Amino acid sequence: MPGPQPTSVVQVTNKQRKVLKQLLRRHQTPQCLVWRIRIVLKAAKGHSSSKIARQLGKDRGTIRLWRARWVEAMPALQAAQEKGLTKRAWATLIQDVLSDAFRSGSPGKFSAEQLAQVIAVACEPPAESNRPISHWTPREVADEVINREIVTSISSRTVGRLLAEAEIKPHLSRYWLNANPDDPLVFESEVQAVCSLYLQARVLHAAGIHLVSTDEKTGIQALERKYPTKEMKPELVERREFEYIRHGTRCLTVNFEVATGRILVPTVGPTRTEADFADHIKRTVATDPDAEWVFIVDQLNTHQSETLVRWVAEQCELTVDLGEKGKSGILNTMPTRKTFLEDATHRIRFVYTPKHTSWLNQVEIWFSILVRRLLKRASFASLEDLEQQLLDFIQYFNETMAKPFKWTFTGKPLAA
Repeated sequence: MPGPQPTSVVQVTNKQRKVLKQLLRRHQTPQCLVWRIRIVLKAAKGHSSSKIARQLGKDRGTIRLWRARWVEAMPALQAAQEKGLTKRAWATLIQDVLSDAFRSGSPGKFSAEQLAQVIAVACEPPAESNRPISHWTPREVADEVINREIVTSISSRTVGRLLAEAEIKPHLSRYWLNANPDDPLVFESEVQAVCSLYLQARVLHAAGIHLVSTDEKTGIQALERKYPTKEMKPELVERREFEYIRHGTRCLTVNFEVATGRILVPTVGPTRTEADFADHIKRTVATDPDAEWVFIVDQLNTHQSETLVRWVAEQCELTVDLGEKGKSGILNTMPTRKTFLEDATHRIRFVYTPKHTSWLNQVEIWFSILVRRLLKRASFASLEDLEQQLLDFIQYFNETMAKPFKWTFTGKPLAA
């Protein structure tokens, strides 16, 4: 008589376990896949096939089958994990591993392990395969997996469909910026200072302290569509004329009040000079001249100007010797002016976001709302029309949409 068959040792990484549990919680997950996932999770805890069979009401042969299926696919899953797949891609791979073979018509040509290897190749830089190209195409992926003898044959259409299901898009790319700070500790402390203020916004507001996120949106174009837009109709989307007439540009400077989500004292003008920004700050403070003001701004030179330093010193009734720009004292350089302007003892002070962290300034989020809700599809007959529409939108926003952003980032340390 044959002895007991050896039990496959099932291993599940933390990332795989997380995806398996997410699939369990989905209402759309088929029941056959649910109990197969449970088999894998219980086996990974060291449970025997007999024990799992009793718990799930299945026979031991079925338990052994899906244990073996997982163990067989483990090398490919591990290789895919090292490529950093998206959650959806992971879910697709795992469902392929635990799915029945295709039964109607011709049997499936590729195993789950082969499909995982195809995806893993698509996630590699083409240079690793000695291909002098910047990114893969389905045809080239198909050619490469055949060359590596992963499969004997596969069409570019099949590869394209597989990559689409796994949400892998070699033809797309997106810019990103590595801040690469000179001093990571200083960078971290500056980020945390801004985030700390955001978290205190409501308390500061209740104490009469204005916390505002301020910046300029430059080069807003007054574009007029050459012909009228065709309104949307059932089964027809809105159609905008491709050609347009240029009427010039404007710069919009706004203050986003962090605690309320309202826009305070917008400024629309042709330029964003040192004098323009200083005048904008003066007009803002004039709405509550005796209150304390904290402005979160980036490190643009006009935000650290001589004009701003002299005005803050005057408003805070400071009698210190400011020195001379480019020669001595507080006015000497931008760093010395910045140190003065961010002094926490001043009634009016500025908090500067680190270089390359525009995402840290909440007003940038509001600018994205402005683009989506007005600028992207509007037509402006003149510069005056642009200015009026900007001001009308801000008033409408304050009346109907304004609310504080839910800020959850706390300034976690940089990864080593």
